[in-house]
Amino acid sequence: MPIYEYRCERGHIFDVMQRISEPPLSACRECGAPVQKVLHPVAISFKGSGFYSTDYGNGSRNGDPTNGAKKKESKEPASGEKTTTSGKED
Repeated sequence: MPIYEYRCERGHIFDVMQRISEPPLSACRECGAPVQKVLHPVAISFKGSGFYSTDYGNGSRNGDPTNGAKKKESKEPASGEKTTTSGKED
């Protein structure tokens, strides 16, 4: 059976083990004030190679700071480099 956490208007917090089919509590056990269920976020961790790249939060793998973007390669030589041509000159 799941454990549900409840909080009343006056700040009392308590846990109750209930079946899923049971109706939620409506009054605090200590003071009788109205209560609400407290929801907690669930942590999800994708591990292994069986996931798509869209399953990851930022799209990068292995700490790649480029975020999966490919670098654009230029075919022009950098300044200061000599270019050589092979073959016979006429």
